Amino acid sequence: MSVSGESIDKSRILDALKRVKGPDLDSNIVDLELISEIVIHKDKVYFSIKVDPERAQELEPLRQAAEHAVRELAGVETVAVTLTSDRAQGAGDGGNGAGVGEPPPVAGGPGGHPGAGPGQQKVGVPGVKHILAVASGKGGVGKSTTAVNLALALQANGLRAGVLDADIYGPSIPRLLGIAGTPEQSEGEFLQPLEGYGLKVMSMGFLVDEDTPMIWRGPMVVQALNQMLMHVAWGELDVLVVDMPPGTGDVQLTMAQQVPLAGAIIVSTPQDLALIDARKGLNMFRRVDVPVLGIIENMSYFLCPKCDERSDIFGHGGAELEAKKLSIPFLGGVPLHMDIREKSDTGQPVVVSQPDSPQAQVFREIATRAWEELERHQAESRGAPQIVVEK
Repeated sequence: MSVSGESIDKSRILDALKRVKGPDLDSNIVDLELISEIVIHKDKVYFSIKVDPERAQELEPLRQAAEHAVRELAGVETVAVTLTSDRAQGAGDGGNGAGVGEPPPVAGGPGGHPGAGPGQQKVGVPGVKHILAVASGKGGVGKSTTAVNLALALQANGLRAGVLDADIYGPSIPRLLGIAGTPEQSEGEFLQPLEGYGLKVMSMGFLVDEDTPMIWRGPMVVQALNQMLMHVAWGELDVLVVDMPPGTGDVQLTMAQQVPLAGAIIVSTPQDLALIDARKGLNMFRRVDVPVLGIIENMSYFLCPKCDERSDIFGHGGAELEAKKLSIPFLGGVPLHMDIREKSDTGQPVVVSQPDSPQAQVFREIATRAWEELERHQAESRGAPQIVVEK
């Protein structure tokens, strides 16, 4: 059993891991350079072990041995160890994660499950009926603020909702919801999500300090996301909103391939450059057969807080026009308003802090349209009969 109050450092962890034999049963896993970047947060330790994907299942005892070796160290309370693998060098992007259409294998550890490729069944999350991704082709378009207010608007519309902050490198959901703390671990090593304004919430921001850099490669990021998704006691939820990382790289693609998404929403600003990136995000989801429920145009126009005069600072209507070109729904335009920014910065999302404001009403209307689209796609996927009214 670990002893609390004693500091943990990487050298002690590495010394402990040197007692664990590698897959060759000769050298240890440290000397074989199989250990990823080790992350320490208070009394919690996180790392992964690189293995041959063909041997992932058979090497589960190796993972358990490494976990046991570190857990026995004084001061260590929780250890999260995953098995992961890098793609062969020279493929696609030079070995940094998985390539398009080739997700990195995910195996072993709490919440780990094989990556779902074409024709494979994706593993659902117990208690969660629908998983909804909020994504953008690039950063800086207000995706996280939109995701939080969308989740709260779905809740305001009568649904049980939660939020998964999937941006490992720059988690912002804790700040947007004004939540601080560390998730508790229940029996079975499931983490208890924190709550903010009635939402169940999980984020890497709860597990590491805000100024701690996550120096992880793609496969380990995917493993961490799988654990936060699959090994959290979400309870019964109608919808789990996933704030996806910005962009369309390996992590985003692998998440879209592995997670049973009921649908995706693309967030963009009105400018042509942002719409180009939004189009990439849309095509990524289409490639892996995830229905795109629609586009939201954020910062659609500026409303002066003093005179209510409207100005189209970034242009206006570009996302709506793009939605028509791509034959997908336009879910609505969110104004660039001081209250949305200020309330987000202070952890008081406008949907709950100013529920009667026009800005909150915009999010509730978007949530209603998005949910209607989700239900429509679900009905079509089940082959539900369509009701035709003859005129």
